[in-house]
Amino acid sequence: MTTIDDYQRSCEQLFVAGGNAAVRRAAQEGLDELGPHPDLYRWLALGHAAEDDDDHDDLAEEAFQAGLALDRDHLGLLAGYAELCLRADSFEYPGRAARAVTLSKRLKELAPRSAEADRLAAAEPWARRGYWDDLRMRAAARTVMGRDTEAQARALAEDLRQGGDAATRDVKTEDRDAVVRAATLKALSGPWNAPVRLLGRHRTAAWALSGILCFLTNTILRQSGVISSVSAWGFLWCLPVLIVDRRFAAVRKEAEAQHIAALEAALAEQR
Repeated sequence: MTTIDDYQRSCEQLFVAGGNAAVRRAAQEGLDELGPHPDLYRWLALGHAAEDDDDHDDLAEEAFQAGLALDRDHLGLLAGYAELCLRADSFEYPGRAARAVTLSKRLKELAPRSAEADRLAAAEPWARRGYWDDLRMRAAARTVMGRDTEAQARALAEDLRQGGDAATRDVKTEDRDAVVRAATLKALSGPWNAPVRLLGRHRTAAWALSGILCFLTNTILRQSGVISSVSAWGFLWCLPVLIVDRRFAAVRKEAEAQHIAALEAALAEQR
């Protein structure tokens, strides 16, 4: 018989892999098979909360409350629910936002030196972030995405130099990097994708050059009297790099979905 620990291990691995829907399926399967359990409600709630969507936040709150009804002192449930409430908009969800104080106080009373309390303490300043903090977060996310694209393009160039065998031979679908690498080779090889691969490898330089060309184009158009202010024509220089970013990101997204599906199937067989 499958145990709570088996389901928890599955949920944890799927959560780390970014498979939020798969986490929810595994947690719900455990609840259906083994009955109500606070640990499974925690994973179900986290699987919803990770989506960062209003409808999913409502379902996450229901799961947190169901878990706490079984164990009001469960540290993981208290920490996760408090983080969800900290993230809530105080104008749209005043009740949920207010509950963050009560949950945080309860957690710190029960286990002030626990890993859950430390995680919540780290989340509290971020929950009070302002507009400029959000801008910095989005800029950091774009930087990470750019680095992923460049790394993906360089790995693709290396695979093409080796004839593609290294990336496609004996690919284990549970290995995320191997799946992404094989999918990139399949989708972006061929002479017609050479410009995409070139811009991907030199994405940072391409963006810098595009910015300079945008500025020069708008300056020339203003000085020549064609336009009186900033024109959209100058920004057309950014279009090729945007297309390249989307191509690589689409391949990553599809490959990661395959990886999570394979991981979910493998974990289900082990249970």
